[in-house]
Amino acid sequence: MNDTNIEVAIAAPNVAVVTLARPPVNALGRDIREAMLRVFDRLEASAEVRCIVLTARGHVFCAGADIKEKKTFDDGDGDYVRANRLIRDAFFCIVDSSKPVIAAVNGAALGAGFVLAACCDMILAADTAVFGMPEIDVGQGGGASFLQRILPPSKVRRMMLTGERVPAAELYRLGAVEACLPTADLLPAAIALAGTIAAKSPAAIRRIRGSFSVVGALDMREGFRIEQVYTTELSTSPDGAEARRAFLEKRKPVFAEPASDKRTG
Repeated sequence: MNDTNIEVAIAAPNVAVVTLARPPVNALGRDIREAMLRVFDRLEASAEVRCIVLTARGHVFCAGADIKEKKTFDDGDGDYVRANRLIRDAFFCIVDSSKPVIAAVNGAALGAGFVLAACCDMILAADTAVFGMPEIDVGQGGGASFLQRILPPSKVRRMMLTGERVPAAELYRLGAVEACLPTADLLPAAIALAGTIAAKSPAAIRRIRGSFSVVGALDMREGFRIEQVYTTELSTSPDGAEARRAFLEKRKPVFAEPASDKRTG
């Protein structure tokens, strides 16, 4: 399932590992963003995959947007318009995935690279990793919409206005990073967490994962009402019935494999 600058492997039952492989710093240009869309579309349609780990090859997770590529843009030809559309799509193919995505940040995650990690459901980071938004130093900006999902607004503003780099341990203290681990332990821990999630009901994973973005845009009363609708659907589903039987019988549940997962748009 490999694509240009991206490697994909099944690392555990129902767990796919997506690895950015665009040396030397996994910068996000048009080629790797288009590859991400193809890869995540295939994973979305795969019945075999229930959870995804996103990581990178080398010592840098992602250094952000490819600045050299932007030097070739012709604004009068619509290059920025097309690039911005692709940038949005590359981020939202993660945000909109029906399957949970865990970022295993093995090194520096800067600018669009930090945003890429923030698009995921959880971030695990190596204790040597750093995070930053250095766009202000190269005449660019953007990303607060994503970062404010995981960090206090004041911290986001400081990072974006100063360009400072923050160690993974500090983001762990702030709750933006789920775990801060030695580099050698990072990917095994992310795969193990993904395996725990993948062992749950596929129907429940899709419903709960899909509810996060929906309820986040609603007030508390309406958001909880939507969650109750999802819960009722799950309770009356075959997976829900099997989960309750397994609980009462003190055994592991055996869930039916979904035929396939199709993106709804």
